[in-house]
Amino acid sequence: MTEAAAKHMSGEVRTSMYRVIIKAGIDQVWSELIRTDRPMPFFFNGQYDTPGLGEGAAFAMRTPDGKHTLVMGKVIEFEPPHRYAHTFRFTTSDDPVSIVRYVLKPVDGGVEFTLINEHAASDPVSKSEKQMAQGAKFICENLKALVETGKATMGGRMMLFMFSLMAPMTPKAALSTNWPLERAPDLSENSVKEEA
Repeated sequence: MTEAAAKHMSGEVRTSMYRVIIKAGIDQVWSELIRTDRPMPFFFNGQYDTPGLGEGAAFAMRTPDGKHTLVMGKVIEFEPPHRYAHTFRFTTSDDPVSIVRYVLKPVDGGVEFTLINEHAASDPVSKSEKQMAQGAKFICENLKALVETGKATMGGRMMLFMFSLMAPMTPKAALSTNWPLERAPDLSENSVKEEA
């Protein structure tokens, strides 16, 4: 874990959490969570662009055509098949960097999947934080549906269809040419803002 991540974790954080039980084996859920070879409906049809997921790796979540990048981050924890955490920032926002954690735990009948969003308590509640809290339910429900049935929920599929119709309205700031992996945020960016 990076020094900046440890510093963030030692400070007070505000969290939102969503949890579901997925009727599958832990390796199956983990494999779907970290898939890099195709768009993932539970991640709003984003597809990882990364040299490989592992601690310290940068990633971008790009649209299926690769034209836009909606999220950037760096992996800060990677313990297959139980824990995965990364920094998170929307490319269309200047909000502080936050942390997203995924925790998988075998339970009777499947896997308990927990998604936790962490934001520094010293930061005001941002638009990104509100969107992340709303998105957590979508992610959990659609990951569960995908693993258990092979497809996203009906509501999820309808939302993804609407997103595809709205794709031409994506801000130019999100063009992937503006977001090489070197721009992936880490938590030290929050420290720089605080010191400035």
